[in-house]
Amino acid sequence: MLSVQNVPLKNYSRMNVSEQEFRFMVEGITSDLIQLLIDRKQYTLPRAVEVVYSSNIYNALLRPTSDLYTQSSGYVFSLLEKELGNN
Repeated sequence: MLSVQNVPLKNYSRMNVSEQEFRFMVEGITSDLIQLLIDRKQYTLPRAVEVVYSSNIYNALLRPTSDLYTQSSGYVFSLLEKELGNN
């Protein structure tokens, strides 16, 4: 499984952020996505973690060139909801 620690970050974004800032932003959004699944969809913590980490949205979040990490957690959650609706 991919994680933010495994992402190669050379030439990673049009944004001028450090590797540490990128990781911090991804981890914050990931944490928010998990919490939103728990709060809004009544997922258990283990299920929410599984869903987020196995989603296409998480994989896109880990691609620095997608710039998804620069978006709000709410926006990324709306994309995750759309993905889950298609399953």
